[in-house]
Amino acid sequence: MPNIFESLGDVFNTATRGVSENAKSAAEVNNLKRKILYEEERIVEVFADIGKKYYKNPDEDRAVLKVLCDDVDTRRKRIMQMRKELNSIRGCKICPKCDAEVDQKFQFCSVCGAKLLDDDEEDDFGNVMETNDYFTESDSFFSADTIKNY
Repeated sequence: MPNIFESLGDVFNTATRGVSENAKSAAEVNNLKRKILYEEERIVEVFADIGKKYYKNPDEDRAVLKVLCDDVDTRRKRIMQMRKELNSIRGCKICPKCDAEVDQKFQFCSVCGAKLLDDDEEDDFGNVMETNDYFTESDSFFSADTIKNY
């Protein structure tokens, strides 16, 4: 028959592990948010570089601007991957239509009814974001086009 001290020790160890795992998750979430913010800030800087280069020389070699645009695309892909990791930690998916957070066990958005993307579909960068759209963690929106088609 286990004594009360062994039982209390088991409860304490279980609680300690839970707190430790929660702290680890919180640290991972903060680390991912920090990395996303860094990438977003860098993208804004690259957009500014593109604008400055074009403003100074509209006839600039397109290859120079293409390198900068490729850098933006690479950073956007990193952001999407980090957001996927962040949502996984949080246990949610983001609706591709209305951006609502939905529990990852659901197949359809509880806000707008849109079909939620599966993990393999979320890996396809083109399905998640329009090619000229850029969303920041703070829900700011940048668009290369003047009109967003939903």
